[in-house]
Parts: sequence; C-alpha cells; structure tokens
Amino acid sequence: MKRFWRDLKSHYKYSIQSAKSSLKSEIANSYLNWIWWVLEPFCFMLIYAFIFGVVFDAKEPNFPLFIFVGLTLWDFFNRCIVQSVKIMRNNKAIVTKVYLPKFILLVTKMIFNGYKMLFSWVVILIMIVYFRVQLTWRVIYLIPEMALLFLFTFALMTHLLHYGVFLQDLENVTSIILRMAYFMTGIFFNIEKRLPPQYVPLLMKCNPMAIVITGVRKCLLYGESPNMTWIIIWMVISLIIAILGVRQIYRNENSYVKVI
Repeated sequence: MKRFWRDLKSHYKYSIQSAKSSLKSEIANSYLNWIWWVLEPFCFMLIYAFIFGVVFDAKEPNFPLFIFVGLTLWDFFNRCIVQSVKIMRNNKAIVTKVYLPKFILLVTKMIFNGYKMLFSWVVILIMIVYFRVQLTWRVIYLIPEMALLFLFTFALMTHLLHYGVFLQDLENVTSIILRMAYFMTGIFFNIEKRLPPQYVPLLMKCNPMAIVITGVRKCLLYGESPNMTWIIIWMVISLIIAILGVRQIYRNENSYVKVI
C-alpha cells in the first residue's frame, strides 16, 4: 500500500488535468455545454416523477427531489463502472508509450464523473429550497455515505479494469448486471416502504448502493439517521476489495500492455 500512496501522490496532478481535459473535450462541440450534465438526469427525473408519481400515484413526500437524489448518486456509480471495463483499451495510446500506474486511470474517471455530479448537487440544493425541506444536523451523515460511495465504486473499478483487459464480453455482462441492480436499488421507490418486509433486510444489507441512496435520502430529506452499522461494514468490505484489486493491477500491469 505504500507504493499505492506514493503513486497517487506523484500522479494526482495528472489525474486532475486529464479529467479537466476530458470535460472540456466533452462539451467542445455542444451548444448547451455543461448544461447537459444536469439536463439529462433532470429529464429522467421528470419522466419517473410523472410515471410513478402521477400514473402509479406514489405517496413519497417531495417525490421529484426523492428521485433526483437517487439518480444523481446512481449516475455517478453507473458511469464509473461502465467506463472502467474498457479503460485500458480506451487509453492504449498512453499506457503503451509511457509508464503510468494503471489505477490512476480509474482515479481520473472518478474525478471526471464526480465533477459532473457536483452540478446535480447544485440542482438538489435548489430543489431543497423550492420544496422547503428542513435540513437538520443529520446532514453530517452525508460524509460517511459519500465516502462509502467513492470507496465501493473504486473497489469494483479495480477488478473490472483487470478482467476487462482479458474478457471481451465483460462489458455486456456488466451492462446486464447494472440494469438489474438499477431496479433493485430503489431509485424511484422507497425500498423500506414499497417492498414486502421479508425482502427489505436482504436488499438493505447486500446492496451497498441501496444503503447509500436510502441513507442520503434519510439524512438529507427526512432528518433521520442512516444505518451506520452497515455503512461501516461495507466500508471495511470495500476497502479489502480495493486493496486486493490494486495489488492485482500492480502484479499484472506489464501484461496489460501486451494484451491490448
């Protein structure tokens, strides 16, 4: 792990500059520029709010805000996971010419998607004011919730980077799993209220993204405390998975160049 922190310290400036370049490149030929980063999840929020709030008569308070919080967190996770599968092949021009710790590519993508997520958080704050949501001191729980989101995402990305080099079909498999997880994470419904009681503990203990999304909604929208026990448990699990993934990358980074 000493090598990990040393490489991270020496290359973090590269990650930041690379993420900035990617952001500028993405909006270079767009008329709406960065507005798309907010407009896309906002439009999905309106669609889901209409379908589930009007058609299916959802009773959740401040339902549009409820959905937008879930979409914001899931969008960050989903983008990072999808991009990590082919990240080595997409950066072939760099990794085949100069040495770069391969996990730095993952850090760059997390900064890239994290910056885009910040714009959605600005919209969330505006919606909180609009819906007159009363914030309490429990918003401090956002810190461990977001820490779990970043750590769990990075942990999965390390393994997807590795296996994505050798397994061509991993992208399709990942897409199917993410689609299934999307409907099991409570993006547009409250897991604790909508699902049968016997299934709630299973999803809330075995799905870290459900823990994050439900916890953020609790402390932000309802002034309640999240389940810190399972947040800590999954942070420890994510840390172990991340350590194993980084070690695997270090052991195989020379073979990646040969394969791609």
